[in-house]
Amino acid sequence: MAPEPDRPLGVVVAGTSFGCLTHVPALRAAGFVVRGLVGHDAARTRERADILGIEHAGTSLTDALGAPGVDAVSIATPPHTHGPLVLEALAAGKHVVCEKPFAADAAEAERLCDAADAAGVVNLVGHELRWLPANAALEQAVRDELIGPPRLATVIWLAPALAAPGDDAPEWWTDAGSGGGWLGAHGSHVVDHLRATLGEIDAVSGGLTVTSDHAWSADDTYTFRFRTRGGAEGLAQSSYATYGPLTAVTRVSGPLGTVWIEGNVVSPAAEAWIADAAGTRRLPIREDLAWEMPAPLPDALIAGLGTKYGRNHATGATIPAYTALARDFRDLILGREVVGPPRPPTFRDGLAHMRVLDAIRRASADGGGWVPVTVG
Repeated sequence: MAPEPDRPLGVVVAGTSFGCLTHVPALRAAGFVVRGLVGHDAARTRERADILGIEHAGTSLTDALGAPGVDAVSIATPPHTHGPLVLEALAAGKHVVCEKPFAADAAEAERLCDAADAAGVVNLVGHELRWLPANAALEQAVRDELIGPPRLATVIWLAPALAAPGDDAPEWWTDAGSGGGWLGAHGSHVVDHLRATLGEIDAVSGGLTVTSDHAWSADDTYTFRFRTRGGAEGLAQSSYATYGPLTAVTRVSGPLGTVWIEGNVVSPAAEAWIADAAGTRRLPIREDLAWEMPAPLPDALIAGLGTKYGRNHATGATIPAYTALARDFRDLILGREVVGPPRPPTFRDGLAHMRVLDAIRRASADGGGWVPVTVG
């Protein structure tokens, strides 16, 4: 099928926190027209829509989908709400990009995949960190076999972001029944990058813990080992609740060399490097992914943020990567070829991620031993 001529594409954003902080500016930068904003609090939704210059605001996705010129829906709500919103958007024939973690569990993710296949629309999951320049450079180097077959991988990210007693976060991060925890919030990104770089994960072991003194029911820390179908082994550990300086390690080794990231990957200062028999050198960054910080978000929007989570995202650090994801989303809707890596993650990728997350949770509940990852 030939690509469509260029035309304005309208999108409705569901979610007034990360949706307003990242989705709205990124979608606009990618060429979308934001037609509506949907949230659970009518007054706050209207207020934030006015700040951002969005005409339609309300608590009903059904009403927003009735606005003229809506081609797509961008879902940035808590994970336990994704299913009904995705199904409604698909039933209306709209293209969908849905935040991670994709669903409550793999069973729900499979239902959403089947519905998307039946609707025949573009469907993506919001793993924008694939487009962070250093992540993309490391993935490219491994896929280009610069280190030979990957055999060992280590991903560590330890931070004090929510270690103090007064630090707060969205309910879906802190409530075990809301489908998130730190494994869902951050571990889903790590699983996505591991799969994109190393291939399918075959089995996991490890578990979920609470490091902080918060009275939260969900994990704030995870540790898991993994094996891939291609023969790599690795370790992933992360916490947002450990006092002290940021510790960040992303490193992959094979028989011919090692690639790694220096610095916080969500930062313009992050660099990707390789060491092999020829020496040590920095990996090139694709010109179209070079970091460029966006314009500051409106002061009125930042002033209304209620949690430290929101204030952290107000820096706009992930907007450039989400803009790259949104550009690919737009190109796919218009029938244009998208060349990776990074390759835009689809609902089927989201399903694969949920199978890994489910296996980690089972391993944790069963004492930390090895659990096979279900094959679709």
